[in-house]
Amino acid sequence: MLKHMQLLILASALLLTACQQASSINEQQAIATKLTQQNGHYQIMRQDKPYFIKGAGGSSNMALLKASGGNSIRTWSSKNADKILVEAQQHGLTVMLGLSLGHERHGFDYNDTKAVAAQKQAVREQVLKYKDYPALLAWGIGNEVDLFYTNTDVWYAIEDIASMIRELDPNHLITTVTAGIDKTKADLIMQRVPSIDYLSVNIYGGLETLPQHLLDIGYNGAYVVTEWGPTGHWQIDKTSWSAPIEQTSTEKAASYRSRYQGGIASAPKRALGSYAFLWGQKQETTPTWYGVFTEKGQPNEVVDSLHYLWSGNWPEQRAPSIADFRINDLHASDSIQLTAAQSYQAKVDILLHQPSDLHITWEILPESTDIKAGGDPESRPQPLNNLVNSQDKDGALSFNAPTTVGAYRLFVAISNGNNQVANANIPFYVLE
Repeated sequence: MLKHMQLLILASALLLTACQQASSINEQQAIATKLTQQNGHYQIMRQDKPYFIKGAGGSSNMALLKASGGNSIRTWSSKNADKILVEAQQHGLTVMLGLSLGHERHGFDYNDTKAVAAQKQAVREQVLKYKDYPALLAWGIGNEVDLFYTNTDVWYAIEDIASMIRELDPNHLITTVTAGIDKTKADLIMQRVPSIDYLSVNIYGGLETLPQHLLDIGYNGAYVVTEWGPTGHWQIDKTSWSAPIEQTSTEKAASYRSRYQGGIASAPKRALGSYAFLWGQKQETTPTWYGVFTEKGQPNEVVDSLHYLWSGNWPEQRAPSIADFRINDLHASDSIQLTAAQSYQAKVDILLHQPSDLHITWEILPESTDIKAGGDPESRPQPLNNLVNSQDKDGALSFNAPTTVGAYRLFVAISNGNNQVANANIPFYVLE
């Protein structure tokens, strides 16, 4: 009997301790974050300490982001938010949590008062569910709802949501994300959405001039660059058959460095930080255009550049680089045309920052025909097999052109012993 009582007492004590710990956690969950401004200098304050966003869009491999000097991630919706917020907290990262809104280009009608009210209610439920997570930094209301839009009433709907969030959650920042920015759009947001703390802009080519551009169009407030990276597929040079010419990972890495310095680091009084795109992998025009990881999860050399930008130092082990890539001594800008079923030579010239064993893989894909807008999901083209004749460890390839007339790309990926990658592709067109 005595032993039974002792066990009951011990169980009660353990339960009380667990409840006290849970209560303590609950009391400490929400971390106060605010935006301050003094003499035109804007600053995020988190727990009363200055906070500059060194972030990336996407939630994969948070450990590497933290090790690279990053401190925040961005999502585009609240899907899997419980898991993401908890994991981010474990890695000492914050989260700009996306609140997904309907897009006019997808059929959402901002003149439909019932649909707009239902959307606001759905957002309300999300805010109440996630507002006390300690990793939460900011709410991102919508993403590029202005892309191809005609109904500017969307800004009234966003203001209605922003003012609601301000009442529900005084501890976190509020913003909305635009696809680029011009004077008309900036004026509408300043007039119609006063409840946001700062402006968030997705921009690729042109980031270097963004600080001055914002001043030129009359916006002198704080901003965050919520997507930036390589030159966009809509901005880049094209072949004679209109295939966009993707930068090599080496060229992308250089673009990340120059764009960050010009568009974010150069405006410290108004820039609150940024989220590089994409801390993950996706098919968008090609399987390699925007992701800083391969489909196997290998980081490419853009991650090295982000490490440098965020920490001030290069990582100890760096990815390979690509000095040159060509087919029959022609480059992508030469609009390469090949004859069906004929044999050709490709060569990639590789630079190593440290001695390493290399593994080179090649792949030929048809040019994607499933091209969407605004990052909407696309299907990946399927590779063509049995076209490689021979290859060597120095980056030389002999291959046969496909037998069917049309547009294709030759992809190469060079991985080192640390599983880091350099990659590139060349578009080519097959003639009869």
